[in-house]
Amino acid sequence: MAKEDYSKYSLSRLHTELQEEREIREMLEESVSDLRRTSSELQDRLHCVDGEGNEWKTRYETQLELNGQLERQISLIQDKLEDIRGNPIDRLAFIRSYEDMAVAFHKTNDERRAYLKEIALLTSIHETQRGKESSQRQKNPANKSIRMNTRNTIMRRRKSP
Repeated sequence: MAKEDYSKYSLSRLHTELQEEREIREMLEESVSDLRRTSSELQDRLHCVDGEGNEWKTRYETQLELNGQLERQISLIQDKLEDIRGNPIDRLAFIRSYEDMAVAFHKTNDERRAYLKEIALLTSIHETQRGKESSQRQKNPANKSIRMNTRNTIMRRRKSP
């Protein structure tokens, strides 16, 4: 405190100033007490939050991770959408390729039918020749013994493991 000359002041005025100083001191002590109480309450709450395992922090981090995944999915879907939209010329080429596939299918199917006709024709020719050979074998007795030997050989092969 600064040194002042109190002789100039009256006693009542000094008492009044002293009383004001005491009131200010009491207010400051109350304020300090309130601040200490508030500080201890906040520390208790901090310990309480630590005891909860920082649930809010965990939720926040989980939400950030989820948001990141969703953003990646959005970008992938947008890329796919752009690919689907693509260039109109590319889409026309794609449609033309489908039209070409139908033409190629019909051409292949026609070729298949032609091969089936040819196979049927060759099969019928083969069967008629076979029929002629079998009738000739029956007429010739020497062929009959050859046929019997062949048949016996086939039967023995079937029986043996």
